[in-house]
Amino acid sequence: MSMSDSDSSSYVGDCKSFKLITRERLLHEMLRSTKTGDSKSTWKVLIMDKLTVKIMSHSCKMTDITDEGVSLVEDIYKRRQPLPSMDAIYFIQPTRENVIMCLSDMAGRTPLYKKAFIFFSSSISRELVMDIKKDTKILSRLGALREMNLEYFPIDSQGFITNNERALEELFVDEEDNYRGVACLNVMAKRIATVFASLREFPSVRFRAAKSLDATTMTTFRDLIPTKLAAGVWDCLMKYKKSIPNFPQTETCDLLILDRSIDQIAPVIHEWTYDAMCHDLLNMDGNKYVHEVPGKSGGPPEKREVLLEDRDPIWLELRHAHIADASERLHEKMTNFVSKNKAVQIVGSKGGGDMSTRDIQKMVQALPQYSEQIDKLSLHIEIAGKINRIIRESGLREIGQLEQDLVFGDATTKDVIKFFTTREDITHENRLRLLMILACIYPEKFEGEKGLNLMRLAKLTEEDMSVVHNLRMLGGQPVAKKSMTSAFGLKFEIHKKKRAARKERPGEEEKWQLSRFYPIIEELIENLARNELSSEDYPCLNDPSPSYHGSPFAGPVNQNPHSMRSRRTPTWARPRGSEDGYSSDSVIRHASSDFRRVGQRIFVFIVGGATRSELRVCHKLTEKLKREIILGSSSIDDPAQFITKLNMMTTHELSLDDIQI
Repeated sequence: MSMSDSDSSSYVGDCKSFKLITRERLLHEMLRSTKTGDSKSTWKVLIMDKLTVKIMSHSCKMTDITDEGVSLVEDIYKRRQPLPSMDAIYFIQPTRENVIMCLSDMAGRTPLYKKAFIFFSSSISRELVMDIKKDTKILSRLGALREMNLEYFPIDSQGFITNNERALEELFVDEEDNYRGVACLNVMAKRIATVFASLREFPSVRFRAAKSLDATTMTTFRDLIPTKLAAGVWDCLMKYKKSIPNFPQTETCDLLILDRSIDQIAPVIHEWTYDAMCHDLLNMDGNKYVHEVPGKSGGPPEKREVLLEDRDPIWLELRHAHIADASERLHEKMTNFVSKNKAVQIVGSKGGGDMSTRDIQKMVQALPQYSEQIDKLSLHIEIAGKINRIIRESGLREIGQLEQDLVFGDATTKDVIKFFTTREDITHENRLRLLMILACIYPEKFEGEKGLNLMRLAKLTEEDMSVVHNLRMLGGQPVAKKSMTSAFGLKFEIHKKKRAARKERPGEEEKWQLSRFYPIIEELIENLARNELSSEDYPCLNDPSPSYHGSPFAGPVNQNPHSMRSRRTPTWARPRGSEDGYSSDSVIRHASSDFRRVGQRIFVFIVGGATRSELRVCHKLTEKLKREIILGSSSIDDPAQFITKLNMMTTHELSLDDIQI
């Protein structure tokens, strides 16, 4: 039995993607390590709590777990059948309740299991370790006692969340008692730190500095959120330097800690990529999409649940493409597939003309040897078709154009008023989102009677306006204060009639007009990579060693000398060509092993929820900067989720007279 942070060969090659390293730590370093001695060939029980079940499910499938010798997965808090002939693997949080349950399972003459291998998701207190070691009989039944230090949730090959879904409510509300906020930041800091423990990285920690309006204004708790979180992460890292074998002693990467106040437009503006449109417009549960397929033997249609995830090569290839581009490429794939397969041509020619989704699905039944290719293609053709239909029926192109024009200074409040008066068919949510963008750019238009008039024009409720009002909390400016800095963190000259929340980026010509918008983090990451990020606005918590900033990895973006880091080429940057009309051949083959030498990693963490546009930017900049960019956040939110969370920030009922933005 050992009491240590697990050590693994996952770190030896050091040329695997973030998500793959996480997966291998769980499967190999934890589950496979229990196959020793008399436990080598026996089936085992895996016991987890609610949090660790989520951690495992974000990285592994049930078949992966079964392949490592696990025949049964149990909840530690549910009544379990004694299995005295089997070994148990516990993957749990290091809480007193969990430790008591483990000791209870393995105590007495007839323990529930033959042997227990205990893995903690984060660091356990010395007090709890002593409790475990008190009973020598239990101690003899332990095969392992280790700290995995893995308490985050991979959502993408370059993204993770800490699962603090109520971060906005707990951190940004106007409350004198900050107990919930402090507790939230402590949990968040611990979970962020486990990312660096898993990857054996020691970051240079930078954060958005607190900004008060003037010397007489007191800095609030929410002003200091990035500062406090950076300090919490740093404390955890200092402990890791002393306790984890082979943990770096000098900086190996960059970490930039931000909060949602840096960009309130990104969570509500329409993002036009395939990925974002799926989550914004379709009624999806996470990554699950439910669609109908023809019933067996001519029966009624059946509902089938599919996951839109990294294992789907078409999804990998198209997720960051503009929806119009994705639709074109899907059509090309089907055309190529049909033209290169004679059997498909014979079946397809029976109906003549373009094939519908149902025709394609019938083709699957007639040609089982092509079922996987046709299945995937028909799924995505159906999804893209549904999205395009919603875009047409809801007039989303016109809404999207107005949103982009507002952001880039090509439209004003008058254009929004004209739009509301001429378009009666706009959905309630789209009216609210348009007004939220307007409030970010023209906050003074929402003061007093002006705000009420806009609300009535947009046919919004008091609850809707409280959502708009709560954007003020993200900006961190008191209601009563008026200054040249808006309540939404955007600086404008008040005398200008038109204002821009974004500037056109030279050399960033987009094929699609509705792709002009970019999240603020794109500029911040590029400036960080060039060593041009303001040290006043984004100070460094630790003083990096001279060798770190003097290293070629931290230099200008066009430098890419000998690097210790590798990563997979993002599929959105690959050629569109396809040998079989099904998917890009480079996506299908060795999706997780095609690596290039690149510079040191950059981690960006956003408190209060990240967006799919920000995740897309991290993939884009990974290719551009030749450095793997990993995005972390308390959660990843689609627009509807973000609006719901803003609404929950209201700690008391607001009347119309209270709403002063």
